[in-house]
Amino acid sequence: MNRNVTWKVVLILAILVVFIVAIVPTASNPEPIKRGLDLKGGTHLVMRVNVGDAVRLETDQAAETLKAQAAKLNLPTLTTHRIDDATFVATGPQAASNGDYEKLGKDTLGQFDMSRTQDGALQFKMKSLYQTQVERDTITHAVETIRNRVDALGVTEPIIAPESGNRIVIQLPGVDDPARVKDIIKTTAVLQFRIVEGEGNDAAAALASVPANMKNDVDVLPETRENELGQAVGTSYVAVRKTVPVTGTDLKTARPQKGQLGQPVVGFSFTTEGGKKFAELTGNNKGRQLAIVLDNKVVSAPRIEERIENEGIIRGQFTQQQVSDLALILRSGSLPASLTTLEERTVGPSLGRDSIRQGVTASMIGFIALIVAVLLYYRGAGVNAVLALLLNLVILLGMMAYFKATLTLPGIAGIILTLGMAIDSNVLVFERIREELREGKTVRASIEQGFARAFGTIIDTHMTTIISALFLFQFGTGPIKGFAVTLLIGLFASVFTAFFVSRVIFDVMYKPEDRPATISI
Repeated sequence: MNRNVTWKVVLILAILVVFIVAIVPTASNPEPIKRGLDLKGGTHLVMRVNVGDAVRLETDQAAETLKAQAAKLNLPTLTTHRIDDATFVATGPQAASNGDYEKLGKDTLGQFDMSRTQDGALQFKMKSLYQTQVERDTITHAVETIRNRVDALGVTEPIIAPESGNRIVIQLPGVDDPARVKDIIKTTAVLQFRIVEGEGNDAAAALASVPANMKNDVDVLPETRENELGQAVGTSYVAVRKTVPVTGTDLKTARPQKGQLGQPVVGFSFTTEGGKKFAELTGNNKGRQLAIVLDNKVVSAPRIEERIENEGIIRGQFTQQQVSDLALILRSGSLPASLTTLEERTVGPSLGRDSIRQGVTASMIGFIALIVAVLLYYRGAGVNAVLALLLNLVILLGMMAYFKATLTLPGIAGIILTLGMAIDSNVLVFERIREELREGKTVRASIEQGFARAFGTIIDTHMTTIISALFLFQFGTGPIKGFAVTLLIGLFASVFTAFFVSRVIFDVMYKPEDRPATISI
């Protein structure tokens, strides 16, 4: 064997060893190739982020900022109301004539376009570029928050990724309680501390209890009424200030604990800055009720007895599990917008095992049938094709292990298709060699011409399939991406094995110096 062939053989053996090591289970890595939901079981969710919620919140906060700044400058009180998600109108006693409001709007709300309405009020509309940024940041924030919550649940190898159309794809392998996980993911968990201005048995009564000059500055929210035993007995309504001085973003941590009567409650503590704001809020409103609002529902409204700086508790109709989940949600942060479930699939572990068994069985039957057909038709050269095919499979699985790709049922289909295309490449080469032999050329010349003339055709067919697989990977969802990944890796591997490996095997079997007169093909 000459040196040129020797180094090629050594390279092939080294590649074989490298990829075999990758797919052999070890104590530290018992599952080298991660299985997808359809093989392992779990939950697949597609959720839409309602970015309009974040835009509305941004608009409302801008309106509150404008009013607060006007009050600091001792300007007449402004009245604001939102007319759509990104637009609000500000009116006041001197809004039509006083240029101070215009200057204030330009200085304070640079992300809004300001104009005058026909009745002289100031209209603020969020700039389109800023609105796009808010929507994009909302999706990014939602993905991070969901990932924090899923990680806290201990789910291994989750897939959480944004997609077009404000959608997020969530795949949670091995989840045994999908309903609870979905509730934890979807809970917006917007925690707010707001001063109570009135209450009543219904929304109208709660609003009527508010002083006339404050009716436009309150929100009426529901609250679950409880009896002396802490049991829910109905719903009442609470009017709370629209201004939200302290929110869940000011929390440092939240944890489940026991209340004075042994009931499950959520204890929380503030950040340094949050503690200062909470201390100011409670210190300035002693004797008044403070509503603890979670997702626009009043959980409790205790009376402020003294200035509170660092810690507090949230009481309500909670079970121990609900308290643990709520503490987890608050620790991970609130979602910037609500989520709508567009698609939900749950795969049980038994179905996953059946899929693996059936997929492996189908693959083995097809693989064995392929080997038998090649050996019968191409005889000795068929051994060449089988060896190249086995190396192709090892490279494909090894690459998936190294890149931590997830194997799915469509991925198994991609492997089978790849093996078919790999053997097809060998068939093209072998048929070219046969044509050269029929023209009376020598064995070595036929082998060289066969590989040379088949190269262009094989590259052409592989490139078209690679382009298709790239589009599937770019625009497909989880299972489609799994198919595309195995197909892409397999296609590159098949080009290597069909030309490099098969050629080396022929060079070893039919050495030029031996001047072979026949070839088994």
